[in-house]
Amino acid sequence: MPGRASFNYDVFLSFRGEDTRYSFTGNLYNALNQRGIHTFFDDKEIRKGEEITPKLLKSIEESRISIVVLSKNYAFSSFCLKELTAILDCYENNKTNRLFLPVFYDVDPSNVRHCRGSFGEALAKHEERFKNDMELVDKWRTSLHKAALEKTAEIAGYTFKIGYIC
Repeated sequence: MPGRASFNYDVFLSFRGEDTRYSFTGNLYNALNQRGIHTFFDDKEIRKGEEITPKLLKSIEESRISIVVLSKNYAFSSFCLKELTAILDCYENNKTNRLFLPVFYDVDPSNVRHCRGSFGEALAKHEERFKNDMELVDKWRTSLHKAALEKTAEIAGYTFKIGYIC
């Protein structure tokens, strides 16, 4: 892949494990790996005992492409939202050298953009949990909004519906 010399990974996959690890995202990782595309996938890259957050943030910075699989429970994970925020920060600071691809896995992009449905529920829970740090929750809300807008405005992400056959 062009530009790999300055990146440790071709692709960074961000996803909610309970939703897609053993289905869509696991299959995507295997397909990329079989084609020789060096992909960061948390099961394969993080060793027990390592600090997860610094390793993930470094891996995001060292990835040419970030694929974010926005699934029904994605926003319930503060960890996933931290990843998304870091991915968008890297992308926005260096668009010419990075690609960002949102995948809407069995969710409507407008629910992500407007924080409705499970995304609204998740942010309400985070507001309760982080009531002393509403700036953090607002940053996550903005990140979800930006992720959905990237799909419609700049890069045309992908939407997958379970059971839909092309």
